[in-house]
Amino acid sequence: MTILDQSFAALADPTRRAIIARLAEGEATVQDLARPFSISQPAISRHLKVLEEAGLIEARIEGTARPRRLKPDAVEALWDWLGQYRALWEKQFQRLDALLDNLPDETTQPHSDPTEESTS
Repeated sequence: MTILDQSFAALADPTRRAIIARLAEGEATVQDLARPFSISQPAISRHLKVLEEAGLIEARIEGTARPRRLKPDAVEALWDWLGQYRALWEKQFQRLDALLDNLPDETTQPHSDPTEESTS
C-alpha cells in the first residue's frame, strides 16, 4: 500500500478527519484530542496510531506529554494529488457554464400555463 493509499484509508474515518481538522489549528495532546469525542482515550490513541502510520501526523516529546501535530509535507502531497482532479472538475464546470450561457433565457420568453384550457 502506498503512502497515498494509507493516507486516504486513514482519512476514511470521520473521527480521524475530525482529529486532522483539530490538528490543523495547532498541536494537541491525546487528552486535548479526546475531549470532544465520546470515546475512550485508548480509542483516540488507536486513531492517532493509524494517522501516524499513514504519515499524516507526528508526535514530539515534551516532558511526559507527546503532543501531536500535522506533517505539512504529507498534507501537501494529498493536496497535490487532489489538485490534479480539481483542475479537471474546474474545466468541466467551465464547459457546463458555457453551455448554460448559450441556452435561451427562459425569463424573457412567454410561458403557457399548463392548467389553463385551450380556447381554440
